[in-house]
Amino acid sequence: MRFDFSVDEKEFKEMKKEVDDFMNILRKKIGADVFLGGSFAKGTVAKSDEYDADIFVRFDWKYDNLSDRLEKVLKPIVKSGKLNMKRMHGSRDYFRIWKERKLTFEVIPVTKIKNVKMARNVTDLSYFHVNYVRRNLKGRMLKELALAKKFFRANGVYGAESYIHGFSGYGIECLIIHYKSFEKMLKELVKVKDKRLVIDLKKFYKKKDAVFFELNESKLHSPIILVDPTWKERNVLASLNWETFRKFQETAKKFLKNPSGMFFERKEMDISKMKKKEGEFLHIVLETSRQEGDIAGTKMKKFAGFLTREMGKYFSVLENEFSYLGEGQKADLYLILKSKKEFLKVGPPLKMKKEVVRFRKANKKTFVKGSVLHARINVNFSGKEFVKKWVQSKEGRIKLEGMGLSKITFS
Repeated sequence: MRFDFSVDEKEFKEMKKEVDDFMNILRKKIGADVFLGGSFAKGTVAKSDEYDADIFVRFDWKYDNLSDRLEKVLKPIVKSGKLNMKRMHGSRDYFRIWKERKLTFEVIPVTKIKNVKMARNVTDLSYFHVNYVRRNLKGRMLKELALAKKFFRANGVYGAESYIHGFSGYGIECLIIHYKSFEKMLKELVKVKDKRLVIDLKKFYKKKDAVFFELNESKLHSPIILVDPTWKERNVLASLNWETFRKFQETAKKFLKNPSGMFFERKEMDISKMKKKEGEFLHIVLETSRQEGDIAGTKMKKFAGFLTREMGKYFSVLENEFSYLGEGQKADLYLILKSKKEFLKVGPPLKMKKEVVRFRKANKKTFVKGSVLHARINVNFSGKEFVKKWVQSKEGRIKLEGMGLSKITFS
């Protein structure tokens, strides 16, 4: 396979100079260590239309409220440089700074620690992760990693955010260090079935099964248990779920069968193609008032799942696609539905006399099954009609508010 998505050397040097210039200004203004992380530090930048440079500011252990402290320093730098800045909420707030969208600085406050056990936040581990990858990812592996990251991003399985539940950047780096090549990594990961795969690069555990006794139970649900080579008690891929992993495996199998550059290109939703398929096509726009990014995406993804399950009572869901690009407070839900024509509604047990009377009054076609009253409900409405009616109902309004949604519209 001859694919190469490494950034051109000239282009990389130009962007690196911009990053270095910004970091030098920041170093002069702040009483803390400033270091470069992410793909720019590791030399693993993959070709893209837009790039992010992760800049970490390591504050002394004695300080708290790191995000507020950093913001005070950044504001005058941004103003004098005529830059744009946005505060992003996360496990610890960080700052997105840009002049043009091609290159964005993500400035992240962390605590300066001597060892991983002192970490107050997962971002505090970044310094150790960068150093580990720098030492172990060399030569041909750099190009292999660029391939891998491009592939994962293009197919919607890149990112540890809760609305993606995918592979983190550091996780992919560790996988390439382990397998040495992109192709070998795909071939091995598609073999994983129901039994979870344990990868322990530093061989912290003499027996792989020991991981299941040593690690926290909440970190063991992912299909791959990737023991952090900088900290034996952490699973690097704890955020990866089976749904995203299966999606990755399906795509990887197709790629291995017929390698093509199209697998490295982000696919836009082909609405015209979906509309031609048999069934009712629905494009629902979800809106939330919650902070854009992981919080907004997670709220909308969770609601999309709930709404799809509700609709599944009355319709066969032939296709289901959720799309949120990580910015803004809107997401898209695309569905293709086929009516079930009839829905079986479970009522109260016969011994609950009052409830039985009410149920029979509310439903015409009732029958008894196993001492429990049931009703057959005709599905004589469309998916769009169902959603509109549900949103206006008391149950719908309560659910929308409870799940952080502010509005639902159709496109």
